[in-house]
Amino acid sequence: MPASIHVRLGTRGSQLARWQAQWVAQRLAGFGAQVELVPIVTTGDRHSEGAIGTLGDRGVFTKEIQRALLDGRVDLAVHSLKDVPTERVPGLVLAAVPERAPVADVLVSRRWPSLEAVPQGGILGTGSLRRRAQLLAVRPDLQMRDLRGNVDTRLRKVQEGQYDAIVLAEAGLRRLGLAAHIAQVLPPAIVLPAVGQGALGLETRQEDQALQELVARLDHQPTRAAVLAERAMLAALGGGCLTPIAAWGRVENGALVLTGRVLAPDGSERIEAELAGPPDAAEDLGRQVAQQLLAQGAARLLAASRAAT
Repeated sequence: MPASIHVRLGTRGSQLARWQAQWVAQRLAGFGAQVELVPIVTTGDRHSEGAIGTLGDRGVFTKEIQRALLDGRVDLAVHSLKDVPTERVPGLVLAAVPERAPVADVLVSRRWPSLEAVPQGGILGTGSLRRRAQLLAVRPDLQMRDLRGNVDTRLRKVQEGQYDAIVLAEAGLRRLGLAAHIAQVLPPAIVLPAVGQGALGLETRQEDQALQELVARLDHQPTRAAVLAERAMLAALGGGCLTPIAAWGRVENGALVLTGRVLAPDGSERIEAELAGPPDAAEDLGRQVAQQLLAQGAARLLAASRAAT
């Protein structure tokens, strides 16, 4: 690939999306590429208020960027991988998954240092059914209120006292230098992350072999194995980003470990499975964990979740 290659990088316009795109751009520039950021407005960006479930659960933050890739308006897309549907888009390829940031969810509160300390009947903000169900499993007394908007908007709402606490992804706060707002890192025993949480997905056109080779230099194999397992589990369960499905893949002592969890929407039931296997068989591992969850009744819980949204 010529050192002077020009790459048009498509990204959402939010502060966090721009950070992610700039992070990738700086690394590609280190390989000799010239990178131009191309902001693209997605469905999720245009409709930033109200429950995200009203927009559907398929690519509300990604499909416009993928369309720009296919149309040739951009050459590379940087996604938060948890926003990317598991269905493959013909003509596009996941060229790299860089090393993952912390995967946890965190509690942010003006007054309360932990989930346990939030008072009885307190108001907790989250737009995620996955977070909501897991939090209700341990604190069924809490009032769950929807929360949308970019990171700054969400932080402002909790500082203004609209919520007793909110839950956000640790990765986003740390990437934006906002870790001081974290009151508590929620352990996986309480809140397991979303599929792909903390990971970036770098997508190119399948035909663009030269750019794929360049971008592949940012790939981190343990992270790729972890998220491939998580995404295969999600696909086998037939779930999207709006269902209470959680997963955590990680490589420990050379083995890929995957924990999967499915919950009732109100947190009253929780099913969990965990398996380990070789990292080069990540998708098989994901499907095996999904089968264990289905054998325990996951389909019934997911049907209840879809009926409730």
